[in-house]
Formats: sequence, C-alpha cells, structure tokens
Amino acid sequence: MASIFSKIVNGEIPCHKIAENDEFLAFLDVFPIAKGHTLVIPKKEIDYIFDLDDALYTRLFLFAKSIVPGLQKTVPCLRIGISVIGLEVPHAHIHLIPLNSMADADFSKKIKQSSEELALLALDIRENLI
Repeated sequence: MASIFSKIVNGEIPCHKIAENDEFLAFLDVFPIAKGHTLVIPKKEIDYIFDLDDALYTRLFLFAKSIVPGLQKTVPCLRIGISVIGLEVPHAHIHLIPLNSMADADFSKKIKQSSEELALLALDIRENLI
C-alpha cells in the first residue's frame, strides 16, 4: 500500500509544494510545529532513511540543503533545524523546521495554519529560492 507521501508524489493528494526535481519533493507540512515546517522526501518510496543507498541519501540531504536559503528568507528565525524521526509515515523524510528556541522543535505541539496561509507561504518560499 502506497504511503501518503507516495500519494502526494503521484498527485493523488495535493500539497503545498516548495521544490521538486526528478528524485525529490519538498512541501509544507500540513500539521506544522512551526511556520515554514517543510518535509523533504525522495520520490521513491523507501520506509527507513538508513535504507537509502549512499548516493540517494547524500542527494536527499543536498536537496534539503538547497531549500534552506529560501526558507530562511521567508521565515525569520535563528536557524533551520533538521529532524529525522521516521515513525510518522513509512516513507523516508526530513523535517526542516525554522527555530528560534529549542521549544520550537517540540513535535507534540502543532500550530494551526489554513490551507490559504500554507499556499501563500509556499509561494513566498518558492519565490525566495530564486
């Protein structure tokens, strides 16, 4: 059974896309813990990030790194944190989280953003990637 992320990759479920290439997709988390919380995934469905072959693993992290400048320009913060937990969805993914304090990395606290707010934020981040 395809993961929710594979359904997003296949266009079966919409997302607030930040960036995409042949191998990877970055999009806003619809249950963010901070404004700008972005998910970065390989398009190939592999459950556990450490099961990615070395080359794909490296390219995934380089793709994630390419998102950071646009995210930092759009969402004022001290740093962009990175987290890989891997329990929520059986599809390897990286969380990019704008942080101003350690409390901003608390996955038990979600913030509310409407679909319209997420769409505008994704547009702003995309424009700042250029």
